[in-house]
Amino acid sequence: MSCPICAKPVDDTYRPFCSKRCADLDLAKWLNGSYAVPLEEEDAFSDDQGPVDTPQRRTH
Repeated sequence: MSCPICAKPVDDTYRPFCSKRCADLDLAKWLNGSYAVPLEEEDAFSDDQGPVDTPQRRTH
């Protein structure tokens, strides 16, 4: 297995990284949002959406 940051062999102490430096670089990417998944938001008032089904309430 190789380090995902620099491709050097993995050190068991910092697994899956080779060093503390690479582990810290990976953490920094998570913290600054570099690993964020892009989100495609749908328009809330789009014409292509069907009617919303609302449950009917029973009276007692």
